[in-house]
Amino acid sequence: MVVPAPDLPARIRIHEVGARDGLQNEKSTVPTAVKAEFVRRLADAGLTTIEATSFVHPKWVPQLADAEELFPLVSGLPVALPVLVPNARGLDRALALGARRVAVFASATESFAKANLNRTVDESLAVFEPVVRRAKDEGAHVRGYVSMCFGDPWEGSVPLHQVVRVCAALRDMGCDELSLGDTIGVATPGHVLELLSSLNEQAVPTNVIGVHFHDTYGQALANTLAALQHGVTVVDASAGGLGGCPFAKSATGNLATEDLVWMLQGLGIDTGVDLGRLVATSVWMADQLGRPSPSRTVRALGRTPQPHKEQ
Repeated sequence: MVVPAPDLPARIRIHEVGARDGLQNEKSTVPTAVKAEFVRRLADAGLTTIEATSFVHPKWVPQLADAEELFPLVSGLPVALPVLVPNARGLDRALALGARRVAVFASATESFAKANLNRTVDESLAVFEPVVRRAKDEGAHVRGYVSMCFGDPWEGSVPLHQVVRVCAALRDMGCDELSLGDTIGVATPGHVLELLSSLNEQAVPTNVIGVHFHDTYGQALANTLAALQHGVTVVDASAGGLGGCPFAKSATGNLATEDLVWMLQGLGIDTGVDLGRLVATSVWMADQLGRPSPSRTVRALGRTPQPHKEQ
């Protein structure tokens, strides 16, 4: 049954991360052809922003070592295909293949900056500044990921001012969009609203913010709803609930795109996504990986998905 709630956006853009964030932590190498087919099926299901891969050094994320091979296989699709670029070399590789949307990945905490980037927070921002500047000069759209926005496995709760400082720095250097990452899944709705309000107070507007929740404590949908109530219209999610973070051992899976779409459909919020096709895609991908999808909606609808109709 579709029952709209007051003061929610009419439409949400889902930033699908399954093909990059979802697969990057897989221990067994996923064939390039399977990754390309995954992206194609996600596009066919109606997703319009699909993060394709990362131009990180293969030593750090071996699963994505095929970025140069994969990107040309999907670049002709009529969807936005962001790619992660960790540094100037990664940007060069992405631009050479025609990528028009790129992302940099910062941390709100010193511990995770050291574990993930082998730099301090300020050192990492200094590396990103010329990358963002050149990407903008080339006409690319730039997204800035900020990890550990709510909690850090080494430092515990993260002060709001640390997150706001990093977000403001990325915005000032030219990032078009920011994604707030709950990397270890410890956020709760009040914390989400407090951070969003703090960002607004420091001139970071809601319309440039996306949210990226992990479901470690089962709070991802509740946190997403809180963000929507604040006016956020971009939500990161991973088909089938795939993914985690290879540099934060306590990080479990991303918010499942199917679970998100089920909730949004029930609220009457448009996503443009065909839930049946999306579920079928995640069932297919789960077969490729040799294990069932952790998404509750995928499990509920199974191999014969039924549309979520108004009753």
